[in-house]
Amino acid sequence: METPGGEGLSEPVSVEYTYCMGAITEVLKYGATDSHGTRKTSNQPKALILVIPDMCVAESRDVFGLNGQIEHKLAFLREHVPRDTQLVLVGHSIGCYIILEMMKRDPELKVVKSVLLFPTIERMACSPQGRVMTPVLCHLRYAAYLPVFLLSLLPGFLQTALVRLVLGSLSSLDHTTIPATTSLFNVDCAANGMYMGGQEMRLVLERDNATIKRNLHKLVFYYGATDHWCPVQYYHDIRADFPGGNIRLCERGIRHAFVLDAGKEMADMTAEWISDDLKIL
Repeated sequence: METPGGEGLSEPVSVEYTYCMGAITEVLKYGATDSHGTRKTSNQPKALILVIPDMCVAESRDVFGLNGQIEHKLAFLREHVPRDTQLVLVGHSIGCYIILEMMKRDPELKVVKSVLLFPTIERMACSPQGRVMTPVLCHLRYAAYLPVFLLSLLPGFLQTALVRLVLGSLSSLDHTTIPATTSLFNVDCAANGMYMGGQEMRLVLERDNATIKRNLHKLVFYYGATDHWCPVQYYHDIRADFPGGNIRLCERGIRHAFVLDAGKEMADMTAEWISDDLKIL
């Protein structure tokens, strides 16, 4: 992603690990911000862009559940971000549902803008992909652990070769996604992800129109034209309910899992949508 001023990122992304609600939390961070306290320092920026992806991991009683994910993000902000920091929230897939719930549960958050990409915020089990995956995630998920376990036994080079073979049809594949994909060949990771996925199918039902209406001026929705998790009809429905909202339909053929081959394109669009808000901070 380029900065709103047009300059590319000049610093490397750093990785930090911290405990939050009893869970080890991995934080990918760009910039010099100290993420280990809520005290304002001289080099503390006025704004923080917080990205909440799909299938993010970490309530201590249900560390990998959907409600636990929401409370975990709120706890992270309470423990690591000064309360008066202006927030730009960017969510993808179920991350969009989490963002809306965060804004609902803590309306005092200083949210300037929320960008919701390919938002799975309603009727997940009724979507084309949901109808296929609900039986697997809710009733057959234990059966899926065996193939994941067998994949985890393969040497690293064979895992990488297998991922390249499966994703080889993507002409513009972002090869940095390959290590991230092979890291999913882990039974614990699969169990946590499928457990949360099952909860999504059961709990993500009606769209939260009250929260959307209250924050409509802060929200940007971006729907996919070929998204089997949130079909085009969901886009038309929300457009009809909120004709004054910033609700967009992709015209570039970008897939739901855009990180595979359109990450930079999506990041550049997001930077453009939030640039005006950042300029006035």
